[in-house]
Amino acid sequence: MKNTCYKIFLFCCLLFVFCEAPAQTDAYIRKYRPLADSLAAEYGIPAGVILGIAVVESSSGAGRNVKLLNNHFGIVGKNHLMKSKKIKTRYKYYPNATESFKSFCNLMTRKKFYKKLKGNLNYKLWLTAISKSGYSELPSVWIPRITSIIKNYKLSATR
Repeated sequence: MKNTCYKIFLFCCLLFVFCEAPAQTDAYIRKYRPLADSLAAEYGIPAGVILGIAVVESSSGAGRNVKLLNNHFGIVGKNHLMKSKKIKTRYKYYPNATESFKSFCNLMTRKKFYKKLKGNLNYKLWLTAISKSGYSELPSVWIPRITSIIKNYKLSATR
């Protein structure tokens, strides 16, 4: 039963990757690329990694966490939704997208791998290290999804 559920989940995730609205993803990347480039220069994390993770975690900006919390990375923390809208969620609230992106980069600086990878443009090394640090719950699905975004939208060429 567990194996069947996993296969169904994996299929749905792959279906999402191939059916995701390219126009929405293009618009999301155009909108946040300058921010990702700026943060890449500041933190030494490739912009393609930042954008690729943001695209996947936020469903290209269409996800519930983005709309309700300005949370583009699925970062867990405090929010006001239970008090204001009677919605229970474990995800952190941000006043704007910039704060969400900065929070992600700050989170990465606290990981053991950060000092070793800072400034390295190899997105595969970054994704593996981030995944191994516990950021993703399903690395076998998460890494290929982000890799697909990075390759399809040519994000590896960005800093």
